[in-house]
Amino acid sequence: MRLEVAFHRLAGLPAGLPAPGMLPPPPDAIRTVVAGKGPDPEADIDRLARAATTPRSAAALVLLFPDEAGEAHLVLIERTDDGGAHARQVSCPGGSVEPGDRDAVEAALREAAEEVGLDAAMAGVTVLGRLERILVAASGFTIDPVVAVAARRPRLTPNPIEAAAILTPPLAAFLPGAAIVEVADVVRGWPLRYGGYPVDGRVVWGATARILGQLGAIVGPP
Repeated sequence: MRLEVAFHRLAGLPAGLPAPGMLPPPPDAIRTVVAGKGPDPEADIDRLARAATTPRSAAALVLLFPDEAGEAHLVLIERTDDGGAHARQVSCPGGSVEPGDRDAVEAALREAAEEVGLDAAMAGVTVLGRLERILVAASGFTIDPVVAVAARRPRLTPNPIEAAAILTPPLAAFLPGAAIVEVADVVRGWPLRYGGYPVDGRVVWGATARILGQLGAIVGPP
């Protein structure tokens, strides 16, 4: 899909957090299921019950940019194997909202600068709006996804402490009708079955799949 088409279809995104149900949901096929516990989007309801009563705030940057032919791509990272709850998973650049951040937008742009060296001014980044807030039980965070478009391909360099690799899949990989694979795995001792999007030999699943699945649902078919 060409970037200008995606830009036009995303023009109605709210600047603040949308009300639940205001935006179309991601496909059911990307849900995560804990064996013996039934469907749960965040996979870890027992751990959530033991977590702090007030989750920490985080922001993620959902950044689209054009390739040489004008086709829309996304910036994703494969996180390093740091032993954390999301080690080696594919995600959007992002992290905790710090006390010095004015809002989730500033946090998302700052984290992208730290993780992949994004220079928002040089890339001509325009923030379009936000997707629905996601509660991530496995790590005790809420994530505010911030959607932005770059006027040109950004120059990116992975921070080796946080990003093992930078991925730039086409937006088409997350649009309605895109391939979804089902995986059976054991993650931190939990037997899981989850659906995800295949990207560069990896599977995008969990919270990131929900974010990009909702993005794809809003943009619509190619």
